[in-house]
Amino acid sequence: MRPLLTTVKAAAVAAAVLLVPVIASVDARAQEHEVIHLPDTKFTFEGPFGTFDRASAQRGFQVYKEVCSACHSMRQLSYRNLSGIGLNATQIAALASQFQVQDGPNDNGEMFERPARASDRFRRPFQNDAAARAANNGALPPDLSVMIKAREGGADYVHALLVGYEDPPPGVTIAEGMHYNKYFPGHQIAMAAPLNTEGQVEFADGTKATIDQMATDVVTFLSWAAEPELEQRRAMGVRMVIFLTILGGLVYAVKRKVWANLHQDTQ
Repeated sequence: MRPLLTTVKAAAVAAAVLLVPVIASVDARAQEHEVIHLPDTKFTFEGPFGTFDRASAQRGFQVYKEVCSACHSMRQLSYRNLSGIGLNATQIAALASQFQVQDGPNDNGEMFERPARASDRFRRPFQNDAAARAANNGALPPDLSVMIKAREGGADYVHALLVGYEDPPPGVTIAEGMHYNKYFPGHQIAMAAPLNTEGQVEFADGTKATIDQMATDVVTFLSWAAEPELEQRRAMGVRMVIFLTILGGLVYAVKRKVWANLHQDTQ
């Protein structure tokens, strides 16, 4: 009898051991498919008549330059594109000259470094993806050029992600090298909180740099970068709606006139 009980106990222990990773896997999948409700951040560029707040976008570029650009590239933007957020040619030239970019080859067939010009693309923080992974524990920081369009939830999601870092709730274990974020799918993200201290950036216009303000401003800048022609498209859309409304009214008036004349001719 005892050997049978021993066998049953051993089988139960083995089953429990085998079920642990299964339960953990199911729990991980449940977290990945968890419905996360993003806070609705009110941005000036939302809605059919929304426009970009140029002052906010300029502050957002400052946040990107001083914080985000240490890891994230924006390969689709050139410095001259910053005229779209209100910088003039002199400001852009002075800003670009702060960065060193690779050029060449020279007369000796060698590559060399020089100050960036307005026509140059934003300087990349790493020479290649392998170098980026090596500097970030194997994680590849994504390019931010069209990040707002690439993520479900757009501007609201990116803003929530930036302000969503907090201590994990009781009972939640965070893997080594990961960080808890209540708005990230699965809640474990490799990127540490980039905006973590009030006053982390000193804005030139005197705006108080709270974490929420910095997040709002950098999201405004990234939204402009992803769709710099947004305002022009909306303006064109409004003009087309007005034109079609007037045209529809004229067509209806002509139709009424034509049918009225036909009715009189038949009497």
